[in-house]
Amino acid sequence: MSETIGAHSGLHSEHGGHRGEHPGRSSNPVIKVQDLAWLMFQKPDLVRAEAFAQAFGFSTVLRNDTELHLRGTDPGTPCVLIRRGPDTRFRGMAFTAHDDGDLQRLASATGGTIVSLPESIGGRSVNLVDPSGFPVEVVTGTYDLPALSPQMAHTFNFGHDLRRVNATQRPPRAPAQVQRLGHVVLQSTKYLKALNWYLDTLGLIVSDFQFFPGQRARGPAMSFIRCDRGATPADHHTLAMALGPSNRYVHSAYQVCDLDALAAGGAYLAGLGYSRSWGIGRHIQGSQLFDYWRDPDGFLVEHFADGDMFDSTMEPGWSPFSASGLAQWGPPVTKDFLGTSPRLIRHEARSMLSALRHDNEFDIARLIGLLKVANS
Repeated sequence: MSETIGAHSGLHSEHGGHRGEHPGRSSNPVIKVQDLAWLMFQKPDLVRAEAFAQAFGFSTVLRNDTELHLRGTDPGTPCVLIRRGPDTRFRGMAFTAHDDGDLQRLASATGGTIVSLPESIGGRSVNLVDPSGFPVEVVTGTYDLPALSPQMAHTFNFGHDLRRVNATQRPPRAPAQVQRLGHVVLQSTKYLKALNWYLDTLGLIVSDFQFFPGQRARGPAMSFIRCDRGATPADHHTLAMALGPSNRYVHSAYQVCDLDALAAGGAYLAGLGYSRSWGIGRHIQGSQLFDYWRDPDGFLVEHFADGDMFDSTMEPGWSPFSASGLAQWGPPVTKDFLGTSPRLIRHEARSMLSALRHDNEFDIARLIGLLKVANS
């Protein structure tokens, strides 16, 4: 019988891994990236994209006929770069390297070339492609935008612990101010190969593994992955990846200051006619308060607050993958969020049939496991 090691009772997961299971980190990564810098998208209508972005809580850094750069209130780089194009698509992500030495090591190990980034951003990058086909830039030396005036968290009375006396609480129904980019979630037909690439090449480490119901022996099918900053805490996940029938963007998440900002910002979005996908609730893996929205092009974006922060000592947790296990509290997970709504199901069915015809990790047994997740 496998011996359970690294048990997590009372921590982020009830169970650690079994001996011989994936360790969740590389023994000798090429480099260790520091953070997720930005995401890149293509959209046909930048005016419409900017209108939603500002209602969602971004500020505009650059806008012209071909590009739109969006930022949060934290100092640093823009966190979303959008180029005008004939259709809507995810065009990849950028991670921040520690220094030029890391870029040199990465270029040498991968056969890549160090190139200069556009003048509007500054710095240098090594441009890679992960095993799923997603473009990945690793950057350093970029311009740091100064901090903007932040949205302040409210002062709360907690039971008999009174911190607000002779003062009312009136959060305005206004856009939640995005502070920063938190994470991106991707689906991959080559999940394990892609996972190992991010661990071996960029030094990311796993916070939580999930496996399809009844299929733990086949290994994980979902992972929540963070940056390894040593003793400095990092987000529970900077990147999350799931095995599925297509290589695609699932959603991205942007931090706001507290629950009131998230809820009042959601009320503002709803008042403008934008579509909530799922929320408000609190996740299990990562613990974030969440609220998911569809942008006008159908892409899923999340407001989050109060997420878990782990240093490098935390070992991976292991748990079954289930729809009911996505939240500690909140409304039931929606068909829109799971991709099983009538609007999305035809595309998902085509993706499944196509994946089964090709040589990848998504086979019949994995399809059955995925369907069990959606119905759990």
